[in-house]
Amino acid sequence: MEQQTPALNVKQLRYIPPVTDEMTVPGMYHHRATVRPRSVVAQRRTEIGGWRDVTIEQLLAEVELYARGLIAFDLEPGQTVAVLASNSYDWMVLDLAIMSAGCVTVPIYETDSAKQIRHILRDADVQVAFTDTIQQADLIRSVAPETLKDILVLNQGAQRILEEKARYTAPIEVARSMEQMSADDLATIIYTSGTTGVPKGVELTHRNFVGTTHGLQQDVYAIAQDRRTKVLLFLPLAHVLARFVMHGMATGAGTVGFSPDTKNLVGDIASFKPTVLLVVPRVLEKVYNSAQAKAGGGAKAKIFSWAAHQAREKTAVKQAGEGRHNRWSFALADALVLRKVKDVLGPNLKYVVSGGAPLAKDLAQFYRGLGVTLMEGYGLSETTGPITVQRPDYTPPGTVGPVTWGNEIRVGEDDGEVLLKGISVFKCYHNLPEETAEAFTEDGWFKTGDIGTLSEGGQLTITGRKKGIIVTAGGKNVSPEVLEDRLATHPLIGHVLVVGDKQPFVGALVTLDPEMLPVWLTTKGLGVVDPVQAAALPEVRESLQQAIDRANSHVSRAESIRKFAIVNATFTVENRYLTPSLKLRRNKVLEDYEDEVLALYEDGGERPSN
Repeated sequence: MEQQTPALNVKQLRYIPPVTDEMTVPGMYHHRATVRPRSVVAQRRTEIGGWRDVTIEQLLAEVELYARGLIAFDLEPGQTVAVLASNSYDWMVLDLAIMSAGCVTVPIYETDSAKQIRHILRDADVQVAFTDTIQQADLIRSVAPETLKDILVLNQGAQRILEEKARYTAPIEVARSMEQMSADDLATIIYTSGTTGVPKGVELTHRNFVGTTHGLQQDVYAIAQDRRTKVLLFLPLAHVLARFVMHGMATGAGTVGFSPDTKNLVGDIASFKPTVLLVVPRVLEKVYNSAQAKAGGGAKAKIFSWAAHQAREKTAVKQAGEGRHNRWSFALADALVLRKVKDVLGPNLKYVVSGGAPLAKDLAQFYRGLGVTLMEGYGLSETTGPITVQRPDYTPPGTVGPVTWGNEIRVGEDDGEVLLKGISVFKCYHNLPEETAEAFTEDGWFKTGDIGTLSEGGQLTITGRKKGIIVTAGGKNVSPEVLEDRLATHPLIGHVLVVGDKQPFVGALVTLDPEMLPVWLTTKGLGVVDPVQAAALPEVRESLQQAIDRANSHVSRAESIRKFAIVNATFTVENRYLTPSLKLRRNKVLEDYEDEVLALYEDGGERPSN
């Protein structure tokens, strides 16, 4: 089945940059300056912790200055410039300045290893690099090739250096550079997070960004073209999703802000007051789990469960379009529990956009019941971010929406693989022609590696990863995400990995959440102990088993988890068990915890079913 977005409504396109052979990413910002001069495009931090407005004209003036400085480094059109830095307004300016100078931005994650950075610098032939700190600069210097011309440190005066160099470049040089660019020129090389193997460089053109932005502003017009829209970006800008949303919203009518450290996210939300949050499911899981754990045990725990049920019930009734939820019950639930959860997300929050991984249906129902419009989407680095997204006025549960403007989607008849084609889809992997050829079908469809279904109305549902499917010894195909997503909302669970490939039954490795564990133990009237001791507590194991039993009730017996083991570990981005978008690196966990997996099957038996 294929679906293609219908023809555009011309009236809706009043402020949306056209997709032409000449339009570029910087060109979209100049388009906004033309139709909305003096509009506030961003807010940057002040030294006293507040936020200062930046107009589109001020932004473009800084971009031109930095672009002139970059040209003075004798950079040629098409050459690459790396950025290794936390989220900030300066990141935004640098990205636009690099592209305005005719060059190509190569983002590097702050958590990338020396080995990964060495590969990126060499593979992309990076000429100039920007970092936040001297320590990051030293790391780059230690692995950089001789072709790297210079490293500039943002907190050590990189901006001043660019301004000084700009004196030697006339403004006309930037204008000439932009005039010579076309939509098909390379805009960025984004290296995949590398859940397996060496990261691959995804080449994205200006046309990819312009077309995808055009689609976003068309498909979510009520958000992108609302002057009241404020988006706080805390997902790393090295990730394609955050970077695309930055450009998509900043070239519309809204305002973007940047949170560099998730440790301060709650405070940043309180001061910035976003109307839109871009999140990965793990963030929503943590907020829910924290609220559940703080509710405690006994009567308070029952009140929280009842209130959460009221939120889900409100969503279900609304989506079914039949009957009415009990307003009095919901009002009480809101006063006792739900309002406090929503306050964590910000007083002005209207929309939450979730992507990067599947969001558990129960969790989605809960947040929608809070009165927040929760929109799920789907995309990859290879699709310039989102290629499907739910519309603000239609968010069917369990789906990630229809395909965006300018793109097509179909599902393979034999294996259910999601296949994509269109303006958002990349052309090739950098320096990898064989891998590029393998990534496409003979008739030009990109093979995502994800398994899904497509409804008659064009709504996509992702059911798992093609390479992640577990095949038990009995020949049963099991999608681990179905069980993992349902277990993610338990306050004790940090991460869960469903296993069982070529084994007689399905098992699971579970880590305890180090933040929630003390809270949970206290509310249960138990002494606070470390994770190793907690793993042996009957109360802990019983609670986990109950959660597993509930998850098992949604699948067949052959797919259900029969045994689990608690491992003394914390999976983080820093120790390489999570990708920067907080997805579990399954292969690495399976490799490092092979003994724990094998121990589940040592006696060949299984836990009796409850």
